[in-house]
Amino acid sequence: MNRIAPETLPAALYRDPAVYEKERTRIFAHAWLMLAHESQLPAPGDTLAATAAGYPLLLVRGEGGRLRGFHNVCRHRAGPLAEEGTGHCGRALVCRYHGWRYALDGRLAAARDFGPAEDFDPRDYALHGLACEVWRGFVFVNLARDSAPLDSVLRPLAARTAEMPLESFRFARQTRHAIRCNWKTYVENYLEGYHVPLMHPALNAAVDATRYEVDVEAPVIIHRAPPRDGAPMAGLWAWTWPCLGINVYPGGLMMERMWPLDHARTMLDYLYFFPEGTPESEIARAAASSEQTTTEDIWITEAVQRNLDAGIYDTGRLSPKHEEGVAWFQQQLGRALDL
Repeated sequence: MNRIAPETLPAALYRDPAVYEKERTRIFAHAWLMLAHESQLPAPGDTLAATAAGYPLLLVRGEGGRLRGFHNVCRHRAGPLAEEGTGHCGRALVCRYHGWRYALDGRLAAARDFGPAEDFDPRDYALHGLACEVWRGFVFVNLARDSAPLDSVLRPLAARTAEMPLESFRFARQTRHAIRCNWKTYVENYLEGYHVPLMHPALNAAVDATRYEVDVEAPVIIHRAPPRDGAPMAGLWAWTWPCLGINVYPGGLMMERMWPLDHARTMLDYLYFFPEGTPESEIARAAASSEQTTTEDIWITEAVQRNLDAGIYDTGRLSPKHEEGVAWFQQQLGRALDL
């Protein structure tokens, strides 16, 4: 029986600011987001701050070694507690605006110049917390404190990586690309290999794109493409809802975060992880290879976004053979947005 090619979502969903606001609250506020690796916060007082879909997020290593996640927002007048990136706060998180001090477990320890006469109970003003879980060294957070356990979400990925030495990897470097396209445009490009022969000559020379396969093991999508003779390609390419690419190779791993900046721009973060002691030349070579493919992907996704914005294209058809991952992604979007 022939499979029916599903129709794509309307182009308006890829350019409407109101749609993005729904996505923030209905998707990103309920999803597990990979924020860091344990090796980036080795000591008590170490912090890491980042912004995902407009949400300012903060990790801190507590005195007992526990990692906790908070919104990077002071309860006084919304000042930041830490600058983006890694840092060290000592024994307290201090608001950079008015100096309110919080213990590393999020409790308000001191409100500067507030005396006992004020009708004010510090216990009512702890930091807003995040669900925080660690999977094989990688730290995920979720704004929804009642979210499903991370293990249940990553179960298909855990099965595929059970024999891979992920715990041996340490954070090595990060590169960033601000892309002029809607986050969904970039994610959908990642979810299919249909474009590889036309857009990625080096990758196409390394793998047999005619045998490229995508397996949907919801909410994880697995990519497979046999290496050509002599090509050093092995490992695992995967993606998990809503916007994380996971690329595992024999000597290292690269996490690819596709976080929206707004309805029209996406921040692509490449986070590289390698075993301790890996030569810098090997790390640089892996990064250079990724950057070549990324340059090609940025060009085409920005071109596609310009066409989506032009108002000529509305809907198209997805290939049942090549774009099952895109179809599943669009189905999830439809459910989240009540389409």
